[in-house]
Amino acid sequence: MYAVLALVVGIVAGLFLQPTVPDWFAPYLPIAVIAALDAVFGGLRAKLDHIFDAKVFVVSFVANVVVAAFIVFLGDQLGVGAQLSTAVVVVLGIRIFGNAAAIRRHVFKA
Repeated sequence: MYAVLALVVGIVAGLFLQPTVPDWFAPYLPIAVIAALDAVFGGLRAKLDHIFDAKVFVVSFVANVVVAAFIVFLGDQLGVGAQLSTAVVVVLGIRIFGNAAAIRRHVFKA
């Protein structure tokens, strides 16, 4: 229930405050969102498998975002930011779709 309330408060705050993303942070935001989605889908899958642990979820969530952002930062420093961003998106996309397939199997028994 707290998570749903926090989500609603966050959406309402975002709509009313209309925050802007600094230019220096713009390349990292999409990667951070995809990394966070990977953690969320992994947490949902773990919940359906009855092995969910909140501590593991929080650590996974933060670690995914930090590591993905660091890889993109490193790519920017080396001059290959776009290629490493694409690599991060592909790897996390594969994980997200794998978790989505497992969730679908749990929900629809197919």
